[in-house]
Parts: sequence; structure tokens; C-alpha cells
Amino acid sequence: MSSLLSRIAVVAAGLPLVLFAAYYGSWALFAIVALAAVLALHELYQMARPLRPLVLAGYVGALTTVLGASLGGPEWMLGGFMVTLLLAFVFAAVSETRQSTTVAVATTVLGAAWIGLGLGHLVLVRDLEPDGRLVLITVLVTVFVADTFAYLGGRLAGRHKMAPGISPGKTWEGFVVGAAAGILTTWLALNGEPISIDGWEAFVLGGAIVLAAVAGDLFESMVKRDLGVKDSGHVLLGHGGVLDRVDSLVFAGPAAYYTVLALT
Repeated sequence: MSSLLSRIAVVAAGLPLVLFAAYYGSWALFAIVALAAVLALHELYQMARPLRPLVLAGYVGALTTVLGASLGGPEWMLGGFMVTLLLAFVFAAVSETRQSTTVAVATTVLGAAWIGLGLGHLVLVRDLEPDGRLVLITVLVTVFVADTFAYLGGRLAGRHKMAPGISPGKTWEGFVVGAAAGILTTWLALNGEPISIDGWEAFVLGGAIVLAAVAGDLFESMVKRDLGVKDSGHVLLGHGGVLDRVDSLVFAGPAAYYTVLALT
């Protein structure tokens, strides 16, 4: 169970800081999200080094994406992301590389969109009315609970592989246990609170968060398998890299944001 102990150690160290940023918002949330975006993007570009991504364009694009979300909402966030395209074009025009320009630019833009826009939506969730703070904290806790129970369920009862070609360790039994725990967590967090989402809508939101989180995890696994790596990095000791920790959130954040908009 060393992997489980590693998960607990990482969460014990990082979750309080992340929850504080989610509660306080403002500069604290921007700082945490921006740092996570840069570190995760760095890991992705390191894995994709043979594709020659234009890393500076990606870093600046991801940061302006998160900054736009913090300063002006979805319109500014999209405007910040468009900086990636401009800088990628400029850097590709002046660089000297044997790699295909299309491949290099596509890899650069993929990283900024996947990570920058994904994490930027967490900032947008925090700004939702009437209490985006509670929704964001719910998203973070739901993803953690679903991931933890899916791991435990898979270890204890996992028999049927969920996606053996992408992530051999995931099982349908673990998915069911994790999904049930995650959806219940969302319902418990929002039930009875003075916000516009309660009852069956909380179950819908929980289901969207859980399904998106699983899809985000599988998407990162597919990218790592394609690039021939096991972990995105080693900054979190034996628990992989930052991208390994935020892969679920970069899908769950947008899913939560647009589900809340649809329900309210």
C-alpha cells in the first residue's frame, strides 16, 4: 500500500493549501493555478521534447489564459489563450528546427489549451454566483474522494479492466466505487446550502464532475503512453508529477462550470 501512503502524504501536504486558495480566491487562487499550470505544462513539454514544442509560447499562453480568467472571466480567458497562437506563429517563423512546423505548433497549442484552459475554468467556477467558492471546493473534494475510492475499490475488488490499452490499472469495479463516492460527496456538500443547486441537480453535477475527472485521467494516460513515459515527472516524490495530479481537474473544472451554467 506504499502508493496509497504516497497519495495520502501528497494530499496532506497540498490539499490544505489548495482549499485555502479556493476559499480565499483573488491572488491566492491565481498564484496556485498559475504555478500548477506552468509546472504541468513544463512536464508535458519535457515528455514531448522530440516534437519540439515552442515552450515559451506555451508558458506565456497558459499564464495569460489563467490571468484572463482571473481578471475578466471567460472572454478574457479566451483572449489570453489566443496569445499562444500568436507567439507560436512568431517563434515558429524565426526558429530553426527540422521538426514539422505543424507538429511543433500543434503540440504547443495542445498544451496551452489542455492545461491553461482546463485550469482556468477552476477560476471561473470560483467566480460563479451565488457561491462559486463552495462549488469550487466541492469540485476539488469530489475529485479527490472519487480518485481515492476508485483506487481502493480497484485494489480490493478490481477484476475487469476498464481501458487496458490506455491505463491497465483501472478497473470497472474501481470506477463504480469511485463514482458512487464522488457523486455522494457532491450531494452532501451542496444539499441544504443556500445556492441554486440542490436535490437531483447536485447528483447531476456530481456525475458530470466524476465522469470528466475519469476522462481527464484517461486522456493523460493516453498521451503518456503515446509519448512512451510512465509518469509526467517526479516532483511529487513517488507520486508522479504535477500533471499526474491535475489531469482530472483540467477536465472536471470545465465540466463543473458548464453544468452549473446549464442547471441555473
